[in-house]
Amino acid sequence: MPNTPATLLIVDDESSIREALSLVLTEIGYSVRSAEDGFSALREIRNEVPELLLSDLNMPGMSGFELLSVIRRRFPAIRTIAMSGSFTGDEVPSGVAADAYFQKGSSIAALLRIMETLPQLERNAHPPTSPDAPLWIHRNTHDFSPDACVTITCPECLRTFPETLGAGYLKHKIDCIYCRCSIHYAIVQPADRMPLPAFQRKTAAVSSFPRSSPDFSY
Repeated sequence: MPNTPATLLIVDDESSIREALSLVLTEIGYSVRSAEDGFSALREIRNEVPELLLSDLNMPGMSGFELLSVIRRRFPAIRTIAMSGSFTGDEVPSGVAADAYFQKGSSIAALLRIMETLPQLERNAHPPTSPDAPLWIHRNTHDFSPDACVTITCPECLRTFPETLGAGYLKHKIDCIYCRCSIHYAIVQPADRMPLPAFQRKTAAVSSFPRSSPDFSY
């Protein structure tokens, strides 16, 4: 039992499993929240980052495989436990970005042993994206019509989706079509479309006039 209430997020698409685990672990002394899939989990983490995350691997929408990968990249300080009934044993399945593995159907005592023996790992987190520092996206087309598209990678769920630029020039705001995170981004225009500084425009204008030959008839 933890000396102080450790914060725990349980992620599983089966409500009976979420409720049963939440009830038992709350009685033991953990501060428990739950989410039904990866996208819901990211919204919960946006509100408050837990110390531990226990996630099922097979879920609709965003699976545990994808969620754990996102957590490892964006919130590496969170200690993670993958759980599933599809893998046997206590080894983390290959390719799963988790610190430990719990086989569904095993005892609560086995889960508690895993949770209490998880090592305290120090992994550096990426700094959060500020609205004042938008994503900069290179325009990969020479189509400058309002119907032109760019590909956006959501900094929250790391999924990509196309977005129509519209009539705006530089800064934009959009909600991720997957996790609904608000994204601020700006377009890096090709060099031949970037506005010239004033002194360059003046120099270009002067150089566009042909220079007359000097008059030596005197």
